[in-house]
Amino acid sequence: MKIYSVAIENFRGIRLTKLVLPDHAVLIGDNNTGKSTVLEAIDLALGPDRLSRRPPVDEHDFYGGKYLAAVATQEAEVEGEAAGAALVEPADAPKITVEVVITDLSEEQQARFGGSIEWLDVVSGAFYTDENPAGVDASNIRAALRVTFLGSYDPDEDDFVGKTYYSRSLTEEETPTPFSKKDKQHCGFLFLRSLRTGSRALSLEHGSLLDIILRLKEIRPQMWEGTIGTLAAFDVASDPAIGISGVLESIDKSLKKYVPREWGVKPHLKVSNLTREHLRKVVTAFIATGDGDHAAPFYRQGTGTINMLVLAMLSQIAEDKQNVIFAMEEVETAIPPYAQKRIVHELRKLAAQSIVTSHSPYVLEEFKLDETVILSRSNDGVLSHAEIALPDSVKHKRYRQEFRTRFCEGLLSRRVLIAEGATEASAFPVAARRLSELNPAVYASLEALGICVIDAGTETQIADLAGLYKGLGKRTFGLCDKQTDPAKADIEAQVERLFMHEEKGIEDLILKNTTQAALERFADALDWPPHLAAKFPDPKANAIAALKEYFGWSKGNWGIADFLAQCTEAEIPTWIRDACISLKAICDPPPMPPAPPPGDGVEANAEPVE
Repeated sequence: MKIYSVAIENFRGIRLTKLVLPDHAVLIGDNNTGKSTVLEAIDLALGPDRLSRRPPVDEHDFYGGKYLAAVATQEAEVEGEAAGAALVEPADAPKITVEVVITDLSEEQQARFGGSIEWLDVVSGAFYTDENPAGVDASNIRAALRVTFLGSYDPDEDDFVGKTYYSRSLTEEETPTPFSKKDKQHCGFLFLRSLRTGSRALSLEHGSLLDIILRLKEIRPQMWEGTIGTLAAFDVASDPAIGISGVLESIDKSLKKYVPREWGVKPHLKVSNLTREHLRKVVTAFIATGDGDHAAPFYRQGTGTINMLVLAMLSQIAEDKQNVIFAMEEVETAIPPYAQKRIVHELRKLAAQSIVTSHSPYVLEEFKLDETVILSRSNDGVLSHAEIALPDSVKHKRYRQEFRTRFCEGLLSRRVLIAEGATEASAFPVAARRLSELNPAVYASLEALGICVIDAGTETQIADLAGLYKGLGKRTFGLCDKQTDPAKADIEAQVERLFMHEEKGIEDLILKNTTQAALERFADALDWPPHLAAKFPDPKANAIAALKEYFGWSKGNWGIADFLAQCTEAEIPTWIRDACISLKAICDPPPMPPAPPPGDGVEANAEPVE
């Protein structure tokens, strides 16, 4: 079983989207793009325990917080009608809609959902509706189950409601058929939230991993009544030496002065007023914390240990259920790189489908190009996705070899600056950071602007790499030395803004546009390599020539970056300062001034007052 697609409307930050998912998928994108929202939406439709929460959704789950119908308004008076005679019909109240299409159903699942099975063309994404039954035998036509979660506000109850239905029943039946909790359990969707799964994995709360394992093994622990009875019989602080029992006896005597004996009984302390639900939350597993006998609650272990414990329990669930979909947030949390890879390998092996979110290059590189789903969201709430399509100049082997150093950070960012080479890629962010420290009102660091810098390697790669990231919905910028007119045009076609200086190299840009004092100060502080120390015994005396050779020798090795890091604002070349100011204006524009209220100001053609 696998999720073929999910369509979402009006849920949290997503106004509209439809995603088609591969067998195993890693969802990536900048923070607040909507990765976790996608998993939460699927959980609304398929999670067996998600709708046990009351209410299942709240006002913050609606896009823009809007859940009420638009208020009806009166139309202006029209010819032949009295004012107010025509009313505008109120719009329907916004609904949260999540439609999930499931394919690769097992024989058991097809038998259970038989009446609701549809036939999906997995190539086109359309459902097969021809009258010829033999058409479903085609290799691209598969049995599919379509379910829809609907969430809305009920004004009569002044509360929010939500339920999952068989999608076909919403249009074909007068009363839609609910997709029940038992139905969802047969789907085997398990959502592991990064911040919540570990803290309750070995508790007996409803929906915990231990609870799921017990349900799969059809074990129903009948321990609640016995435990509650044992605790009820345990009298706390009954020893007179403690002193509490004497106080309670005096209270009892005082009580009897005012009320009949039948009204009260002798007060005494018990352990707790626990119910079954209380016990489910407090009963938890203890684990030894070292070589000794001392044990502590499992959630007091290290975060990494808890996450590996979760993985062990997942394997137990997968072995028992066989056909399961794992969705997992932030696989890498508190886990070293080798263990991150192990988790991904195990998830892929154990699950019919795995869907994860991640910001880790070690996780991302374990997924193929067509398994990497790049998410981006527009300002009006439309979530789109794209797959990576490498340009001809970037071979797949190079992509894999340089993934961590060149490609990964750009895939995870919202804005990408493609720099011509390693020197530009290291020096420009340092300059922006230094300027933001010196004058934060005018400048901002690239990190604060959400800009990732990618080393193109050569000037010929700038346009291709910019096109790659542009195609994935990123805002792209270029940074380079002076180019020929055709090369410049190629780059400008792929970037939102090209920052090109007029020198043939960044070394010349720095040396020609800084101050002599900055050069001499840096030359004096350097630990010069032996061959340059021999050539320039007094580098301060000939700082420009000496540093030109030093910058050439340290090219790509932070030489220019170190120089810029010790400059004052005035010592950093004007071109770099202007580029930083322009980037800040593009990525973080100042807020628009509020519009003046109607009637303020004088109309242009108004007559002057005499």
